[in-house]
Amino acid sequence: MNESEQASVRKTAEDRSPEEATFLSHSSKDQELVIGAVRLLTGHGAHVYIDKKDPALPPYTSKNTAIGLKKRIQQSRKFILLASKNSKDSRWVPWELGIADQGKGLGKVAVLPTVESQTDVTWSSWEYLGLYDRIVWGDLEGKEKPVWMVLDERENTATELSKWLRS
Repeated sequence: MNESEQASVRKTAEDRSPEEATFLSHSSKDQELVIGAVRLLTGHGAHVYIDKKDPALPPYTSKNTAIGLKKRIQQSRKFILLASKNSKDSRWVPWELGIADQGKGLGKVAVLPTVESQTDVTWSSWEYLGLYDRIVWGDLEGKEKPVWMVLDERENTATELSKWLRS
């Protein structure tokens, strides 16, 4: 994907209204990863919202930023945390996840881990991240080919990503 296409993908997500969208929480240090996440989610029917250029949010961090983000998270249909090495050190990502957890419950929150290999689950050792369903690529019963799905390891169940996003 060239830079123009990347800019277009990012702008669409930044300009989207949070109402009925999927709120994508991410570290500001992960801008390159955001493009891939937005493409994955939109490819499965999501309307992705990212807060970077939301005109309703103040351009600087303040109490009003927190109020605005809380409202955006509440308005969104689903909440996905883009989990990377940078997420743990972010000041906002854990806070946003806490707001989503409280307001949406476990069924509408998922973690999209960015890892070097599918078997790398070290991200889940970040205390609370292992509590949430995660978005993975793999074999799903009843499907001939691997698919993107939302995996609930506690219940040992999975739902196709597109179905989860619509639910």
